[in-house]
Amino acid sequence: MTIDASADAAPPRAPVASPIAGLLTAPILPTLLRLAIPNMIAMVGSTLVAIAETSYIGRLGTIPLAAIALVFPFAMLTQMMSAGAMGGGVSSAISRALGAGDRDRAAALALHAAIIGLCGGLFFTAMMLAFGRSFFTLLGGRERVLEEASGYSQMLFSGAVAIWLVNTLASVIRGTGDMRLPSMILIGASALQIALGGALGLGLFGVKQFGMPGVAAGQLIAFTCAAIFFVWYLLSGRSRLPLKVRAFHFERAMFLDILKVGAVACLSPLQTVLTILIFTKILATFGTEMLAGYGIGSRLEFLLIPITFAFGIASVPMVGMAMGAGHVKRARRVAWTAAAASGLTVGVIGLVVALDPALWVSLFTADPGVTAAAHSYFHWAGPAFMFFGMGVSLYFSSQGAARVGGPVLASTARLLIVAIGGVGLMTAQAQAPAWTLFALVGGAMVVFGLSTAASVAFARWGK
Repeated sequence: MTIDASADAAPPRAPVASPIAGLLTAPILPTLLRLAIPNMIAMVGSTLVAIAETSYIGRLGTIPLAAIALVFPFAMLTQMMSAGAMGGGVSSAISRALGAGDRDRAAALALHAAIIGLCGGLFFTAMMLAFGRSFFTLLGGRERVLEEASGYSQMLFSGAVAIWLVNTLASVIRGTGDMRLPSMILIGASALQIALGGALGLGLFGVKQFGMPGVAAGQLIAFTCAAIFFVWYLLSGRSRLPLKVRAFHFERAMFLDILKVGAVACLSPLQTVLTILIFTKILATFGTEMLAGYGIGSRLEFLLIPITFAFGIASVPMVGMAMGAGHVKRARRVAWTAAAASGLTVGVIGLVVALDPALWVSLFTADPGVTAAAHSYFHWAGPAFMFFGMGVSLYFSSQGAARVGGPVLASTARLLIVAIGGVGLMTAQAQAPAWTLFALVGGAMVVFGLSTAASVAFARWGK
């Protein structure tokens, strides 16, 4: 492949009306920061929900804690697919239409996106209600652990439509360049979920205790309320993109415009979840201390995701509108600026914990074996955080340009490195020291970041 110089030189179209036009002309870095900060705050809210729910379930006992570990990968998958993958496809299509000055097309795309979100939620509901118990059994669930996991899953995924609609409609609004409103509503939903999950799960404030299903019901109710608000907001004419429901009619091209990005992008979170499952399974063979040490390290990774997500998702409407307006060079500058900001921010944190892991590890354990394992993880994986942050940000920017194939292949490479390399180290466990697994994780992050950067550098952006 070669860099598309001709496309980068494509004549720009006339700018569209403000405030959308600001994303086509404003300075890139300040605009990125302005868009990224609300997303970062919203993602911190999601992190607090995860911490609160883990605390609630921990009070219910060890068996519920084991059960939630079985459900978590599937809950994470539906969130990642609806918010980051398909959501990025939605924001990309709408922002490209707005950049081209075609508001009617953008409004029609928003309604088609809502249908996709509805279908995505129904798919997860049907899949998990029909096969959830079988999935948990394959992951090792037995007896009471299996029963608790099934009860939590049935309640959670009965409301998968609400989860998909919230993330899809939030992506519609983000596609117009409005990051504040979706972030405010998601923060509100997080607060409601924490309150309801605690009340229903633990029986607080005089409410009957429902245990695991009660914790899941907190999320179901919170996301249902958020979905209702988003539907009202978009239909009320208060958004930057007024919808015309009465003039709506199905158009195959509209679905394809979203799915050509979103459907392909969905492969990336699927590969991410598979990578986590495979690596956790392999690491378990090296002993409990290694697994616990990795758990402490991966917890910091999880907390860094809001930074990479915030920069990446902020770049989608900026890249998309620039592409729609024919400003391909600006679109590329946005992508590289977001990648640099994400990579630098996450990279500094990675280097700090690589040089002094005790800053993080001592917060969770004083056990010598677990501490040693966690220190080993950060020494090898910490310096690679920069490449992970850069790669994730470029993955989202590529969605804005509707050129997501390269980043998805980079994610595939990461999966194969962890799977094949991990199996090789596991079969040679007597000879291979356990730290080599952490070196493998760091190497896979580097390959992912550099491969994604190469795909963006040499991909043909533009028609």
